[in-house]
Amino acid sequence: MTAKRMKIWKKFSLWIVCSLGLLAIVVAVVGWKLSTPFTTNQWDRIKQSKQFDGKTFINTVPEGGAGDVIDSLRQSMLGDEERVPISILPVDDISADMFENAPKPGLRIAWLGHATSMVEIGGKRIMFDPVLSERASPFSSFGPKRFHRSPIRLDHIKGIDAVFISHNHYDHFDRVTIQRLAATGTQIFVPVGLKSTLQSWGVSDNQISEVDWWQESTFSGLTIVPTPARHYSNRGLFDFKKTLWVSWSVISPEHRVFFSGDSGYSSDFAKIGAAYGPFDATLIKIGAYGPGKFWQDVHMTPEESMQTHLDLGGKVMVPVHWATFNLAYHDWREPIQRAITAAQDKGIRLATPRIGQMFEPNEPLPRSKWWEQVK
Repeated sequence: MTAKRMKIWKKFSLWIVCSLGLLAIVVAVVGWKLSTPFTTNQWDRIKQSKQFDGKTFINTVPEGGAGDVIDSLRQSMLGDEERVPISILPVDDISADMFENAPKPGLRIAWLGHATSMVEIGGKRIMFDPVLSERASPFSSFGPKRFHRSPIRLDHIKGIDAVFISHNHYDHFDRVTIQRLAATGTQIFVPVGLKSTLQSWGVSDNQISEVDWWQESTFSGLTIVPTPARHYSNRGLFDFKKTLWVSWSVISPEHRVFFSGDSGYSSDFAKIGAAYGPFDATLIKIGAYGPGKFWQDVHMTPEESMQTHLDLGGKVMVPVHWATFNLAYHDWREPIQRAITAAQDKGIRLATPRIGQMFEPNEPLPRSKWWEQVK
Protein backbone atom coordinates (compact mmCIF):
# COMPACT_ATOMS: atom_id res chain seq x y z
CA MET A 1 0.00 0.00 0.00
CA THR A 2 1.39 3.39 -1.01
CA ALA A 3 1.85 6.21 1.51
CA LYS A 4 -0.98 8.13 -0.14
CA ARG A 5 -3.40 5.20 0.15
CA MET A 6 -2.31 4.58 3.72
CA LYS A 7 -3.09 8.20 4.55
CA ILE A 8 -6.54 7.94 2.94
CA TRP A 9 -7.25 4.68 4.82
CA LYS A 10 -6.27 6.24 8.15
CA LYS A 11 -8.57 9.20 7.53
CA PHE A 12 -11.42 6.87 6.56
CA SER A 13 -10.86 4.71 9.66
CA LEU A 14 -10.80 7.81 11.86
CA TRP A 15 -14.05 8.99 10.27
CA ILE A 16 -15.68 5.61 10.96
CA VAL A 17 -14.53 5.62 14.59
CA CYS A 18 -15.71 9.19 15.16
CA SER A 19 -19.08 8.51 13.52
CA LEU A 20 -19.66 5.41 15.63
CA GLY A 21 -18.61 7.32 18.74
CA LEU A 22 -21.00 10.17 17.91
CA LEU A 23 -23.81 7.67 17.27
CA ALA A 24 -23.12 5.99 20.62
CA ILE A 25 -23.30 9.36 22.37
CA VAL A 26 -26.60 10.24 20.65
CA VAL A 27 -28.10 6.85 21.54
CA ALA A 28 -26.95 7.19 25.15
CA VAL A 29 -28.36 10.71 25.48
CA VAL A 30 -31.71 9.74 23.94
CA GLY A 31 -31.81 6.58 26.06
CA TRP A 32 -31.13 8.63 29.18
CA LYS A 33 -33.77 11.22 28.30
CA LEU A 34 -36.38 8.50 27.74
CA SER A 35 -35.57 6.69 30.99
CA THR A 36 -37.98 7.06 33.89
CA PRO A 37 -37.24 10.16 36.02
CA PHE A 38 -36.90 9.52 39.75
CA THR A 39 -37.07 11.98 42.62
CA THR A 40 -35.52 11.27 46.03
CA ASN A 41 -39.00 10.61 47.43
CA GLN A 42 -39.68 8.22 44.56
CA TRP A 43 -36.54 6.21 45.27
CA ASP A 44 -37.53 6.00 48.94
CA ARG A 45 -40.90 4.58 47.89
CA ILE A 46 -39.28 2.07 45.53
CA LYS A 47 -36.90 0.81 48.21
CA GLN A 48 -39.84 0.06 50.51
CA SER A 49 -41.27 -2.50 48.07
CA LYS A 50 -40.77 -6.17 48.89
CA GLN A 51 -40.40 -6.78 45.15
CA PHE A 52 -37.30 -4.55 44.96
CA ASP A 53 -34.02 -6.36 45.67
CA GLY A 54 -31.93 -3.21 46.09
CA LYS A 55 -31.12 -2.87 42.39
CA THR A 56 -34.18 -3.88 40.39
CA PHE A 57 -37.69 -5.20 40.77
CA ILE A 58 -37.87 -8.98 40.46
CA ASN A 59 -40.43 -11.61 39.52
CA THR A 60 -41.57 -14.25 41.98
CA VAL A 61 -40.62 -16.84 39.35
CA PRO A 62 -37.29 -15.84 37.75
CA GLU A 63 -37.27 -15.57 33.99
CA GLY A 64 -34.72 -17.35 31.82
CA GLY A 65 -31.52 -15.85 30.47
CA ALA A 66 -30.98 -14.19 27.11
CA GLY A 67 -29.33 -17.19 25.47
CA ASP A 68 -31.90 -17.29 22.67
CA VAL A 69 -31.19 -13.78 21.36
CA ILE A 70 -29.59 -15.11 18.15
CA ASP A 71 -32.62 -17.30 17.43
CA SER A 72 -34.91 -14.33 18.02
CA LEU A 73 -32.89 -12.09 15.69
CA ARG A 74 -32.86 -14.79 13.01
CA GLN A 75 -36.63 -15.21 13.30
CA SER A 76 -37.12 -11.45 13.21
CA MET A 77 -35.15 -11.03 9.98
CA LEU A 78 -35.92 -14.27 8.15
CA GLY A 79 -39.42 -15.22 9.29
CA ASP A 80 -42.08 -15.20 6.56
CA GLU A 81 -45.13 -14.68 8.79
CA GLU A 82 -47.87 -12.23 7.83
CA ARG A 83 -47.24 -10.00 10.84
CA VAL A 84 -49.25 -7.05 9.52
CA PRO A 85 -52.67 -7.36 7.81
CA ILE A 86 -52.68 -6.01 4.28
CA SER A 87 -56.24 -4.68 4.49
CA ILE A 88 -58.19 -2.60 7.01
CA LEU A 89 -59.49 -4.28 10.16
CA PRO A 90 -63.17 -3.78 11.08
CA VAL A 91 -63.73 -1.41 14.02
CA ASP A 92 -66.91 -0.57 15.94
CA ASP A 93 -66.63 3.15 16.68
CA ILE A 94 -67.70 4.33 20.13
CA SER A 95 -69.54 7.65 19.84
CA ALA A 96 -68.91 10.71 21.97
CA ASP A 97 -72.50 10.47 23.28
CA MET A 98 -71.62 7.40 25.30
CA PHE A 99 -69.35 9.43 27.56
CA GLU A 100 -72.02 11.99 28.41
CA ASN A 101 -73.72 9.76 30.99
CA ALA A 102 -72.58 7.51 33.82
CA PRO A 103 -72.84 3.78 33.03
CA LYS A 104 -75.82 1.76 34.15
CA PRO A 105 -75.42 -0.98 36.78
CA GLY A 106 -74.02 -4.28 35.57
CA LEU A 107 -70.86 -5.41 33.80
CA ARG A 108 -69.94 -4.46 30.23
CA ILE A 109 -66.65 -4.81 28.39
CA ALA A 110 -65.19 -3.31 25.22
CA TRP A 111 -61.79 -4.37 23.87
CA LEU A 112 -60.33 -1.34 22.07
CA GLY A 113 -57.31 -2.98 20.46
CA HIS A 114 -54.03 -4.40 21.81
CA ALA A 115 -54.28 -4.37 25.64
CA THR A 116 -56.51 -1.27 25.82
CA SER A 117 -59.89 -2.16 27.30
CA MET A 118 -62.86 -0.28 28.74
CA VAL A 119 -65.04 -1.81 31.43
CA GLU A 120 -68.25 -0.62 33.05
CA ILE A 121 -68.50 -2.12 36.53
CA GLY A 122 -70.32 -1.08 39.68
CA GLY A 123 -71.69 2.03 37.96
CA LYS A 124 -68.17 3.21 37.09
CA ARG A 125 -66.36 3.41 33.76
CA ILE A 126 -62.73 2.33 33.89
CA MET A 127 -59.95 1.66 31.40
CA PHE A 128 -56.95 -0.65 31.39
CA ASP A 129 -53.68 0.38 29.68
CA PRO A 130 -55.26 3.03 27.42
CA VAL A 131 -53.17 3.66 24.29
CA LEU A 132 -55.13 5.68 21.72
CA SER A 133 -52.16 7.20 19.87
CA GLU A 134 -51.18 6.17 16.36
CA ARG A 135 -47.90 4.59 17.45
CA ALA A 136 -46.64 2.63 20.46
CA SER A 137 -43.47 4.68 20.56
CA PRO A 138 -41.85 7.71 22.20
CA PHE A 139 -41.71 9.23 18.72
CA SER A 140 -44.65 10.39 16.60
CA SER A 141 -43.04 9.63 13.24
CA PHE A 142 -41.68 6.11 13.71
CA GLY A 143 -42.16 3.03 15.84
CA PRO A 144 -44.89 0.32 15.83
CA LYS A 145 -47.96 1.71 14.05
CA ARG A 146 -51.58 0.67 14.49
CA PHE A 147 -53.19 -1.83 12.13
CA HIS A 148 -56.52 -0.08 12.69
CA ARG A 149 -57.93 3.23 13.87
CA SER A 150 -58.82 3.70 17.53
CA PRO A 151 -62.51 3.00 18.26
CA ILE A 152 -62.51 6.17 20.39
CA ARG A 153 -61.40 9.60 19.24
CA LEU A 154 -59.01 11.07 21.76
CA ASP A 155 -60.85 14.39 21.87
CA HIS A 156 -64.16 12.60 22.61
CA ILE A 157 -63.01 10.67 25.63
CA LYS A 158 -64.16 11.82 29.06
CA GLY A 159 -66.13 10.48 31.99
CA ILE A 160 -63.59 7.75 32.69
CA ASP A 161 -63.58 7.34 36.46
CA ALA A 162 -60.30 5.45 36.76
CA VAL A 163 -57.42 4.18 34.64
CA PHE A 164 -55.22 1.22 35.55
CA ILE A 165 -51.68 0.93 34.13
CA SER A 166 -49.92 -2.44 34.19
CA HIS A 167 -46.36 -1.22 33.43
CA ASN A 168 -44.46 1.47 31.59
CA HIS A 169 -43.81 -0.02 28.13
CA TYR A 170 -44.95 2.25 25.31
CA ASP A 171 -47.69 -0.10 24.11
CA HIS A 172 -49.29 0.08 27.57
CA PHE A 173 -48.43 3.53 28.95
CA ASP A 174 -49.07 6.33 26.45
CA ARG A 175 -48.27 9.91 27.37
CA VAL A 176 -50.74 11.60 25.01
CA THR A 177 -53.66 9.42 26.12
CA ILE A 178 -52.84 9.77 29.82
CA GLN A 179 -52.55 13.54 29.61
CA ARG A 180 -55.95 13.73 27.91
CA LEU A 181 -57.57 11.53 30.55
CA ALA A 182 -55.89 13.42 33.38
CA ALA A 183 -57.26 16.69 32.01
CA THR A 184 -60.79 15.27 32.37
CA GLY A 185 -60.23 14.38 36.05
CA THR A 186 -59.60 10.64 35.75
CA GLN A 187 -57.94 8.90 38.71
CA ILE A 188 -54.83 7.03 37.55
CA PHE A 189 -53.61 3.87 39.30
CA VAL A 190 -50.00 2.89 38.59
CA PRO A 191 -47.47 0.42 40.00
CA VAL A 192 -44.62 1.57 42.24
CA GLY A 193 -42.13 3.79 40.44
CA LEU A 194 -44.44 5.47 37.91
CA LYS A 195 -45.67 8.39 39.99
CA SER A 196 -42.71 10.56 39.01
CA THR A 197 -43.39 9.90 35.33
CA LEU A 198 -46.98 11.08 35.73
CA GLN A 199 -45.79 14.13 37.64
CA SER A 200 -43.37 14.97 34.82
CA TRP A 201 -46.36 14.78 32.43
CA GLY A 202 -48.23 17.36 34.49
CA VAL A 203 -50.66 15.02 36.26
CA SER A 204 -51.78 16.32 39.67
CA ASP A 205 -50.65 14.40 42.74
CA ASN A 206 -54.23 13.96 43.94
CA GLN A 207 -55.07 12.08 40.72
CA ILE A 208 -52.26 9.55 41.17
CA SER A 209 -52.57 6.32 43.16
CA GLU A 210 -49.22 4.49 43.24
CA VAL A 211 -49.53 0.97 44.62
CA ASP A 212 -47.60 -2.26 45.20
CA TRP A 213 -48.56 -5.92 44.74
CA TRP A 214 -51.44 -7.01 46.98
CA GLN A 215 -51.90 -3.44 48.30
CA GLU A 216 -55.69 -3.45 48.44
CA SER A 217 -57.56 -0.13 48.33
CA THR A 218 -61.06 1.21 47.62
CA PHE A 219 -62.25 3.69 45.02
CA SER A 220 -65.85 4.84 44.54
CA GLY A 221 -67.30 1.56 45.80
CA LEU A 222 -64.76 -0.61 43.96
CA THR A 223 -62.07 -2.74 45.58
CA ILE A 224 -58.78 -2.30 43.73
CA VAL A 225 -56.00 -4.88 43.98
CA PRO A 226 -52.69 -4.63 42.08
CA THR A 227 -51.82 -8.30 41.71
CA PRO A 228 -48.57 -9.95 40.54
CA ALA A 229 -47.46 -10.38 36.94
CA ARG A 230 -44.30 -11.91 35.46
CA HIS A 231 -42.73 -9.30 33.23
CA TYR A 232 -40.25 -6.39 33.26
CA SER A 233 -40.19 -2.63 32.65
CA ASN A 234 -38.25 0.21 31.03
CA ARG A 235 -38.78 3.28 28.85
CA GLY A 236 -35.15 4.05 28.08
CA LEU A 237 -31.68 2.55 28.41
CA PHE A 238 -31.09 3.26 32.09
CA ASP A 239 -34.29 2.26 33.90
CA PHE A 240 -34.52 -1.48 33.22
CA LYS A 241 -36.70 -3.07 35.93
CA LYS A 242 -36.57 0.10 38.00
CA THR A 243 -40.39 0.33 38.11
CA LEU A 244 -42.87 -2.38 39.02
CA TRP A 245 -45.27 -4.29 36.73
CA VAL A 246 -48.70 -5.58 37.83
CA SER A 247 -51.91 -7.26 36.82
CA TRP A 248 -55.19 -5.83 38.17
CA SER A 249 -58.15 -7.26 40.05
CA VAL A 250 -61.13 -4.90 40.21
CA ILE A 251 -64.12 -5.90 42.33
CA SER A 252 -67.57 -4.39 42.78
CA PRO A 253 -70.24 -5.71 45.16
CA GLU A 254 -71.70 -7.69 42.22
CA HIS A 255 -68.82 -8.44 39.83
CA ARG A 256 -65.13 -9.26 39.60
CA VAL A 257 -62.82 -8.49 36.67
CA PHE A 258 -59.18 -9.45 36.13
CA PHE A 259 -56.74 -7.79 33.70
CA SER A 260 -53.41 -9.52 33.04
CA GLY A 261 -51.40 -6.68 31.54
CA ASP A 262 -48.22 -8.15 30.06
CA SER A 263 -47.05 -11.36 31.69
CA GLY A 264 -45.56 -14.75 31.32
CA TYR A 265 -47.30 -17.70 32.94
CA SER A 266 -46.62 -18.37 36.63
CA SER A 267 -48.08 -19.87 39.78
CA ASP A 268 -49.07 -16.34 40.86
CA PHE A 269 -52.34 -16.61 38.94
CA ALA A 270 -53.57 -19.52 41.03
CA LYS A 271 -52.82 -17.47 44.16
CA ILE A 272 -54.78 -14.54 42.73
CA GLY A 273 -57.68 -16.83 41.91
CA ALA A 274 -57.67 -18.28 45.41
CA ALA A 275 -57.62 -14.82 47.00
CA TYR A 276 -60.03 -12.90 44.76
CA GLY A 277 -61.71 -15.29 42.35
CA PRO A 278 -63.81 -16.51 40.79
CA PHE A 279 -63.85 -13.69 38.23
CA ASP A 280 -66.88 -12.93 36.08
CA ALA A 281 -64.51 -11.93 33.27
CA THR A 282 -60.79 -12.13 32.65
CA LEU A 283 -58.98 -9.98 30.09
CA ILE A 284 -55.80 -11.90 29.34
CA LYS A 285 -53.06 -11.32 26.79
CA ILE A 286 -52.73 -13.89 24.03
CA GLY A 287 -50.35 -12.21 21.57
CA ALA A 288 -46.78 -10.96 21.18
CA TYR A 289 -44.89 -14.12 22.07
CA GLY A 290 -41.81 -15.44 20.33
CA PRO A 291 -39.23 -18.21 20.18
CA GLY A 292 -37.02 -18.92 23.16
CA LYS A 293 -37.42 -19.35 26.88
CA PHE A 294 -36.80 -15.74 27.91
CA TRP A 295 -39.48 -14.42 25.57
CA GLN A 296 -42.13 -16.88 26.70
CA ASP A 297 -41.22 -16.35 30.36
CA VAL A 298 -42.49 -12.77 30.07
CA HIS A 299 -45.10 -13.18 27.27
CA MET A 300 -47.37 -16.19 27.71
CA THR A 301 -48.61 -18.22 24.77
CA PRO A 302 -52.36 -18.53 23.98
CA GLU A 303 -52.40 -21.99 25.57
CA GLU A 304 -50.86 -20.60 28.76
CA SER A 305 -53.42 -17.78 28.67
CA MET A 306 -56.21 -20.37 28.82
CA GLN A 307 -54.56 -22.04 31.81
CA THR A 308 -54.25 -18.64 33.48
CA HIS A 309 -58.00 -18.12 33.03
CA LEU A 310 -58.68 -21.49 34.69
CA ASP A 311 -56.24 -20.72 37.53
CA LEU A 312 -58.15 -17.51 38.19
CA GLY A 313 -61.52 -19.26 38.27
CA GLY A 314 -62.65 -17.19 35.31
CA LYS A 315 -66.13 -17.53 33.86
CA VAL A 316 -65.69 -15.65 30.56
CA MET A 317 -62.34 -14.94 28.94
CA VAL A 318 -61.68 -11.92 26.70
CA PRO A 319 -58.44 -12.28 24.68
CA VAL A 320 -56.44 -9.04 24.46
CA HIS A 321 -52.97 -7.89 23.38
CA TRP A 322 -53.20 -8.83 19.72
CA ALA A 323 -54.22 -7.45 16.28
CA THR A 324 -53.03 -3.86 16.79
CA PHE A 325 -49.22 -3.54 16.77
CA ASN A 326 -46.51 -5.66 15.16
CA LEU A 327 -44.47 -6.55 18.23
CA ALA A 328 -43.61 -10.23 17.75
CA TYR A 329 -42.68 -12.90 15.22
CA HIS A 330 -45.99 -14.63 14.59
CA ASP A 331 -48.75 -14.19 12.02
CA TRP A 332 -51.10 -11.49 13.27
CA ARG A 333 -54.04 -13.96 13.29
CA GLU A 334 -52.18 -16.80 14.99
CA PRO A 335 -52.87 -15.82 18.64
CA ILE A 336 -56.65 -15.87 18.29
CA GLN A 337 -56.61 -19.07 16.22
CA ARG A 338 -54.56 -20.86 18.88
CA ALA A 339 -56.68 -19.33 21.64
CA ILE A 340 -59.92 -20.67 20.13
CA THR A 341 -58.48 -24.17 19.80
CA ALA A 342 -57.16 -24.14 23.38
CA ALA A 343 -60.45 -22.76 24.74
CA GLN A 344 -62.43 -25.51 23.01
CA ASP A 345 -60.08 -28.16 24.40
CA LYS A 346 -60.54 -26.83 27.95
CA GLY A 347 -64.23 -25.96 27.76
CA ILE A 348 -63.65 -22.22 28.26
CA ARG A 349 -66.28 -19.62 27.37
CA LEU A 350 -64.29 -17.38 25.04
CA ALA A 351 -65.58 -14.03 23.77
CA THR A 352 -64.26 -12.80 20.41
CA PRO A 353 -65.66 -9.27 20.07
CA ARG A 354 -64.85 -6.93 17.22
CA ILE A 355 -62.53 -4.09 18.13
CA GLY A 356 -64.68 -1.52 19.96
CA GLN A 357 -67.70 -3.83 20.38
CA MET A 358 -69.21 -3.60 23.86
CA PHE A 359 -70.90 -6.67 25.33
CA GLU A 360 -72.16 -8.11 28.61
CA PRO A 361 -70.52 -11.34 29.82
CA ASN A 362 -73.81 -12.69 31.18
CA GLU A 363 -75.47 -12.32 27.75
CA PRO A 364 -74.78 -14.47 24.66
CA LEU A 365 -71.12 -13.87 23.89
CA PRO A 366 -69.79 -12.31 20.69
CA ARG A 367 -68.18 -15.18 18.78
CA SER A 368 -67.76 -13.89 15.23
CA LYS A 369 -64.49 -14.81 13.50
CA TRP A 370 -64.16 -11.36 11.97
CA TRP A 371 -60.43 -11.77 11.29
CA GLU A 372 -61.15 -14.49 8.73
CA GLN A 373 -62.72 -11.87 6.46
CA VAL A 374 -59.58 -9.70 6.58
CA LYS A 375 -57.30 -10.28 3.62
